[in-house]
Amino acid sequence: MELAERMTHTNKRVTDRFFTKLQKEFTDKELVELSAIIAYENFRSKFNPVFGIEANGLCHLPAVESMAAAATEKFH
Repeated sequence: MELAERMTHTNKRVTDRFFTKLQKEFTDKELVELSAIIAYENFRSKFNPVFGIEANGLCHLPAVESMAAAATEKFH
């Protein structure tokens, strides 16, 4: 989770010290895969709302549903 936070929040960084800690828990291949998945999810979280792409009903939070509906209305 900390890796995801450091990759997501602008004011946080993946330092050499933190990366060394990660290498004690994960192989290099696992770190590449994990980082790619986190980066992809960050991409989707920025890209999808531009086009009103919804979460396919997987997220039923009222706030999310209302924001998705508002974004979708712009394209109808």
